[in-house]
Amino acid sequence: MTIAIYIIVMAAVTYLIRMIPFAFFTKKIKSKFFKSLLYYIPYAVLSAMTFPAIFYSTGDHITAAIGTAAAMILAFFDLPLIVVAAAAAGSALIADVIMH
Repeated sequence: MTIAIYIIVMAAVTYLIRMIPFAFFTKKIKSKFFKSLLYYIPYAVLSAMTFPAIFYSTGDHITAAIGTAAAMILAFFDLPLIVVAAAAAGSALIADVIMH
């Protein structure tokens, strides 16, 4: 029975999060500042959730930083995501093997 309550609460929360902007913003948003703020919120939230996980993923901050640096360099050169992810994981693994 408690799982059903969890599902109902999450459904209500999800509905409210999606409904509130429609209820309060009835006119088209014209402010460039507010539009740009809304545009970058998903990227900021994703970064805030991802970067702490990256640095705790390997158990060693140095190997995680090496993998992150490799990923950022390869992403800067617009390589495909699978290449970036594989190179980041590989470089973190190699750094871990060399260090330990």
